[in-house]
Amino acid sequence: MENNWQNLISINPDIRFGKPVITGTRICVSDILSWLSTGMSFDEIIEDFPELKREDILAALK
Repeated sequence: MENNWQNLISINPDIRFGKPVITGTRICVSDILSWLSTGMSFDEIIEDFPELKREDILAALK
């Protein structure tokens, strides 16, 4: 992965109670992991949340 995952995930106590989120969004890493665990594909997640990129999902997995 070209991008460093630490640049794609941020923690801010004022956003989602300080849970790790994809930088620039309010989408929690835990939400992405939950969607993947229920069988959603990368494409389905991106279709539902077009602000996400494949690299963001990969960063959540790291």
